[in-house]
Amino acid sequence: MTRKLFYEDPYRIEFNSKVIKIDQDERGPYVVLEETAFYPTGGGQPHDTGKLNDIEVVDVEEVEDEVRHYTKEELPEGTGELHGFIDQDRRVDHMQQHCGQHIISAVFDDQYDIPTTSFHLGKEVVTIDLDTEQLSEDLLRKAEERVNEIIRANYPVKTKWMTVEEANEYPLRKPLAVEGDVRLVMIPEVDYNGCGGTHPPSTGEVMAAKLLGWTKSKKQVRLEFACGYRVLDKLGQKHQILTEMKQLVPRPEEQLVEEVDQLIKASKEKDKKIAELEEELLQYEAREIISSTEGDKVIQRVFKGRPIKTLQSLGKAIIEHAPNAYLILVSEQEGQLQFVLARGADVDRNMNEVAKQTMPLIEGKGGGKPNFVQGGGKNLIDGAAFANRVSKHL
Repeated sequence: MTRKLFYEDPYRIEFNSKVIKIDQDERGPYVVLEETAFYPTGGGQPHDTGKLNDIEVVDVEEVEDEVRHYTKEELPEGTGELHGFIDQDRRVDHMQQHCGQHIISAVFDDQYDIPTTSFHLGKEVVTIDLDTEQLSEDLLRKAEERVNEIIRANYPVKTKWMTVEEANEYPLRKPLAVEGDVRLVMIPEVDYNGCGGTHPPSTGEVMAAKLLGWTKSKKQVRLEFACGYRVLDKLGQKHQILTEMKQLVPRPEEQLVEEVDQLIKASKEKDKKIAELEEELLQYEAREIISSTEGDKVIQRVFKGRPIKTLQSLGKAIIEHAPNAYLILVSEQEGQLQFVLARGADVDRNMNEVAKQTMPLIEGKGGGKPNFVQGGGKNLIDGAAFANRVSKHL
């Protein structure tokens, strides 16, 4: 079996090793080494990345008792020894998040009798699922304070391989589901857990933890958090956003929310007023179109670039005041035609049937009520020609 250097020194990022095997499977080409510092995916913690010589390692998985290093390209035949280099930032980040998770889960379990049921360490988001249906703001604040107290206290983080029987002598967080030897991660007075992940030697190296919020997940709660350098990254991101916001809205930070809320309300009022004015204009345009038709049985108009929603609103306004007329409205768009076909209340005709007869002209689709149909298709003929062809069916 491959010697796992990451258990001996989680901060080791370089090593040399003999090649045991070069092969490939459904994931791609891979190499098995005599010893490795690359951590394989497992226990909720993602794999390490880095390079073997100058070839990028894109995945590391433990398959059939082999630690397989999947490479971006195949290694040259006859390769006997390789120099490995780990992405240190990724490794340290994973150590901080994983150790932070142990502390956070321990606090929720011990202080509030809320156990953790799952853990996900993503590139941007870290979450745990907690066996409860809700969390209060007060509970979150107190839990975060306790987590950071443990981090600042700089408890040692110890790991030890032992039998399951030996491990059961400790106050385990949850029963072990393995046989044979198990690796126990121990934070004295805080947490005892079977875990195969990488951890720093003390809680102080987690630096800090921030609980970012929660959402409901089935009958549980999914809590999002950040630890270590991710806390600084998020603080930097938020500071940058606030700095840019203050350039747009010249107010102190504590007044930004109130000011932006007022701006949004004012914008909504303006949007509402604009919509009312547009509706008035459409009503005026509808009356103008009706007066210009002088009692024609078929009213048709062709527009350039008008949205289908505007055609619908205009069509409803016209038909409301023209109970004895048919209506054809067409809008020529880039590469397509859109249309509204309608009839007044005193006309007995199913406009869906008219649409079905004429939509093949533009390879179109559409539908609606018997008195009002909308649709669209390809710009195979111009809008006026399409309107004239529809008119012949009325």
